[in-house]
Amino acid sequence: MSEKYPVTAAVRVLRAAKVDFTPHLYDYEEKGGTAVSARELGVPEHCVIKTLVMEDERKQPLLVLMHGDCEVSTKNLARLLGVKTIAPCAPDVANRHSGYLVGGTSPFGTRRSMPVYVEASVLELPQIYVNGGKRGFLVSLLPQELLRVLDASPVNVAISHD
Repeated sequence: MSEKYPVTAAVRVLRAAKVDFTPHLYDYEEKGGTAVSARELGVPEHCVIKTLVMEDERKQPLLVLMHGDCEVSTKNLARLLGVKTIAPCAPDVANRHSGYLVGGTSPFGTRRSMPVYVEASVLELPQIYVNGGKRGFLVSLLPQELLRVLDASPVNVAISHD
């Protein structure tokens, strides 16, 4: 790819970990989410993985990596983690924890180290697209890199929309 792409904290982490990734730039649309990035890149939304910043009742943050076309069952996740509640962080809180703007949150290179949970079926995909640390910028890589670089824990908490 000859097009210049941003060297974000995420890109620096991926390079340092020697992750083989491909950058993808697209036209970001406010509130467009994974449907827009999937459409712009011509890939299934199921392969576009969203990075969600959530917190428990003690305001301890965590990251959840989920298929773009699914939602997280916060009840099931809370039960799995042995906490009372899990809820999405407010955008300004999520921005503070991750160091990224919502819509450009990458699981790599976050400002704060947080536990990472990945929907188990994500790991079965041949390739995934995750945010590269900026709105309108995704990186494609092998899903196993989430386990290797982020020490992500697989969970089964997806609610699909079919």
